[in-house]
Amino acid sequence: MDFRKTTEQNSNYNHLEKMSVSQLLININNEDKTVPFAVENALPQIKSLIEQVILKLKSGGRLFYIGAGTSGRLGILDASECPPTFGVPHELVVGLIAGGDSAIRKAVEFAEDSTTQGWKDLQKHHISSHDIVVGIAASGTTPYVISALEKCNENNIITGCITCNHKSPLSLTVQFPIEVIVGPEFVTGSSRMKAGTAQKLVLNMITTTTMIQLGKVKGNKMVDMQLSNNKLVDRGIKMVMDELNISPEEASNLLNKHQSVRESVKAYKNGNHKNQ
Repeated sequence: MDFRKTTEQNSNYNHLEKMSVSQLLININNEDKTVPFAVENALPQIKSLIEQVILKLKSGGRLFYIGAGTSGRLGILDASECPPTFGVPHELVVGLIAGGDSAIRKAVEFAEDSTTQGWKDLQKHHISSHDIVVGIAASGTTPYVISALEKCNENNIITGCITCNHKSPLSLTVQFPIEVIVGPEFVTGSSRMKAGTAQKLVLNMITTTTMIQLGKVKGNKMVDMQLSNNKLVDRGIKMVMDELNISPEEASNLLNKHQSVRESVKAYKNGNHKNQ
């Protein structure tokens, strides 16, 4: 099969070094504007994968992201934001990167080329058929990711991916591929740009939609968020005030006692606040 990486094709722009700052910004922005439309074209694929994620998490499974470089970092970013945003355990959504945690900050040479380490990294988390694994690779050719997903397939573990090339080896490996075809990058091959933006948008969709379906949002509010800083405490107080139509003082007292927007509202409605 003739597989061509659009993510590696020459940029639509040339002589970048001769452009002014304004020209560079306008041209980068023009390229970035195309990304949401590429994501829109992939919505049916995104829906299919998310439906599988919801099924697995509702039945007690976990979601794993696995990637290298920018793709791996984006998966870790999305996974790490689920506990504070939705109040879920840290082990519910897990991000893995080629080269381990040190690769989050500094690239580890040739880590993405391993055809055995990805599966080993998953096994450290006692991966099983209850879980679902999503590989993230803009190129769709990363050995670390593909080999791990091949082992998942062999072990009856549902697999998906987010890639930016059509019919890549990664897409053909998994059961539920997401292909967001963003085209050539502004700087040729720099897939941290449009491809990275596309991956972030899709990751937002996966966890946000899943958590809403799991009941972690009420109305449009993050009622299970962790109250881990003053900004979030203030947001929580306002949420309790708005929901119950009570004073800031009452809302603050409730939140201080129950340490949860959801539990504060529930306690008030059950009449428990009268005993405070």
